Amino acid sequence: MEIAVVGNSDFILGFRLAGVEKTVAAEDDASLTDAVTRLMADETVAILVIRGSDMGRLPERLQAELGESVRPTVVSIGGEVGGLSMREKIKRAVGVDLWK
Repeated sequence: MEIAVVGNSDFILGFRLAGVEKTVAAEDDASLTDAVTRLMADETVAILVIRGSDMGRLPERLQAELGESVRPTVVSIGGEVGGLSMREKIKRAVGVDLWK
């Protein structure tokens, strides 16, 4: 199982430096939608990281699918735009609230 990161080249650079191998640069809306769709279908991806502002650029249908996804678990960084909090995502993926 892998972590995948999608976003513009500046966003994914830090993850590459941290050792995340599966990163996809997507500069425009069409390439972002295509990259997210491909990563959602990839069975090796367990966690998909996306910027909160990029989440808002996706079509509403795909945003809803990402919000409901358990595998891969989608984590938006930089706000709660278009998604659940990290706590709620972990609770949904694991099945228990780890903060209680």
